[in-house]
Amino acid sequence: MLTLADFFCGAGGSSTGAAQVPGVQVSVAANHWSRAIETHSLNHPGAEHILADLSQIDPRVFPRTDLAWFSPSCTNHSAARGRLSYDEAAERSRATMWDVVRFSEHHAYDAVIVENVIDVCRWAPYRAWLDAMRSLGYLPHVVSLNSMHADARGPAAAQSRDRFYAIFTRTPIDVAPSPYSWCPSCCAQVSGVQTWRRADRDPMVAGRYGRQYDFTCPTCHGIVEPEVLPALSIIDWSIPGQRIGDRPKPLAPATRARVAAGIAKYWGRGDTAFVAHLRGSAPTQIAGSHSPISDPMHTIAASGNHHALIMRNFTGGAEMTTPVSEPIRTITAAAHQSLITADDIEAAARDVDDAYFRMLEPAEAKNAMAFPAEYVLLGNRREQVKQAGNAVTPPAARDLVAAVVDTLGAAA
Repeated sequence: MLTLADFFCGAGGSSTGAAQVPGVQVSVAANHWSRAIETHSLNHPGAEHILADLSQIDPRVFPRTDLAWFSPSCTNHSAARGRLSYDEAAERSRATMWDVVRFSEHHAYDAVIVENVIDVCRWAPYRAWLDAMRSLGYLPHVVSLNSMHADARGPAAAQSRDRFYAIFTRTPIDVAPSPYSWCPSCCAQVSGVQTWRRADRDPMVAGRYGRQYDFTCPTCHGIVEPEVLPALSIIDWSIPGQRIGDRPKPLAPATRARVAAGIAKYWGRGDTAFVAHLRGSAPTQIAGSHSPISDPMHTIAASGNHHALIMRNFTGGAEMTTPVSEPIRTITAAAHQSLITADDIEAAARDVDDAYFRMLEPAEAKNAMAFPAEYVLLGNRREQVKQAGNAVTPPAARDLVAAVVDTLGAAA
């Protein structure tokens, strides 16, 4: 049995994925937010729980484990915040990456996994951070994995969520994603090969699916599309929406414009649902702000035999609306996704007031993260959504921890 410590554990997505790997036991978990610790304790009662700010605590407080998972603060690394801030609080947040080095130096883990946003590679001391781990005898392996492609050891998440993972082991490891894909040229199901668009790319810099890398067929080398779960699979279709024209508080003009754009783009071409991401208010952000329901949800999805779209209701992005046939787009701690449906798409196309609107529920956010159905998120609505958005998708943790376990077993 390999023991694992989960630092910055949040609600427990990384622990849940790790615990799904045979031979792995989550022994200790730590977080600075009491609500997250309460949730983690309820769902992982066998682990020791420590409420602590890691930057302010001695590593000797924690027992030594074989493996360590770290999810340092990502907020101040993310481009979603716009221009990176360099105030004192932001610097303290980014400095949590150095806790990985401190704890690894003291405990000499057999392997370390670090999760963060893609933009962590733009952090000024990033190279120094990698070198610090090298000085401890680790080989760094940077993995670019979208949660909708984490299907190596079971189902993936119905969410398009690009993330950076750094795996530190004493021996080489191959952890490149290879999702199940259909090759139209070979007329066969294949394991997609992660193929980078630039041959001269830096292997220590993570990238995003569809921008920096694609998947190709191992036989004919043509581009293939991985199989993904649609947003429709995480929606509770028993919850009704409210007709927009009957709302006591009218939708904001920018919101109505995005709903109308999504209806015109997706229902006009035959899609039965879409998701709208409501970020920003500039007219130029309305075009191209939707996606079909057959795709993974922009970190949350919706679909089914319904006329529906999903929208993101916060500032700072381009694609605001997607159909529920796609995976939902990335769930965030502060996200407010809404579902747009219609009984009569022709009527809704003529008048937005005839479409139906509701916010997605915390349980649907939990589903989009691929937590087990029986998993309980404690707290009020805002706290539950925050815990879901801050979490690691369990399938990603499961696949990466399993790869590490296989490598350690082979090296033994």
